[in-house]
Amino acid sequence: MARVITVAVVDDDRMLLDGLRAWLGGVPELRLVATAATVGELLGVADGHLPYGAGAPGIAPPGIAPPGIAPPDIVLLDLVLRDGSAPTDNIRRLLRTGSRVLMISTVPDRSRIIEAIRAGADGYLTKDHDLPTLVTAIKDLATGRGAHSPELAFACAHDSSPARPRLSPRERQILLDYASGMTLKSAARRAGITVHTAKDYLDRVKAKYQQAGRPTYTKLDLARRVREDHLDGG
Repeated sequence: MARVITVAVVDDDRMLLDGLRAWLGGVPELRLVATAATVGELLGVADGHLPYGAGAPGIAPPGIAPPGIAPPDIVLLDLVLRDGSAPTDNIRRLLRTGSRVLMISTVPDRSRIIEAIRAGADGYLTKDHDLPTLVTAIKDLATGRGAHSPELAFACAHDSSPARPRLSPRERQILLDYASGMTLKSAARRAGITVHTAKDYLDRVKAKYQQAGRPTYTKLDLARRVREDHLDGG
């Protein structure tokens, strides 16, 4: 039997929350466990309640998961909330609980998309997408992949910020193959080059990320940069 993916939503649009309850309620693989107007409410900080995992007794406010339970697998987070909280701060707070974050917004604001991804968000969707697209994005995140979308791909393709190194096609190829789990020897063979040359390309990639202020030392670091910059097509 397939594992049920737990989902929470942070949005201050009550009509959208009602719509999502109805939508997600019809998807057997997903379970909506909490809704809230702010990240603080979702984490149980409001009204003296403790964050997820605190194990404290008490009754959580309506629509909010009680303290001490496991955090949801995925949190759908509205980009701009009326409490004035910074999207990047909201993302980081949620990531610290262990949830993955899918940003949702009314507009495909390129600079804000990039900012959200840099802060650790795993995907970005505009609210005009249909239910199957949303469900696919949630399932992708739950399996460890990123949630790809046209607006995210466009933003990443046009990201010219200094924090995003410019990689040559060969540097990108070696990075993607190596970060995906291949050995350097296998990546070199696939590219039709020597292992020494492949290592040179990989060292150049690491140097470029170092210069961009994003140190990258290990294979896990490289895989993280691929996800953050959506170099695999996201």
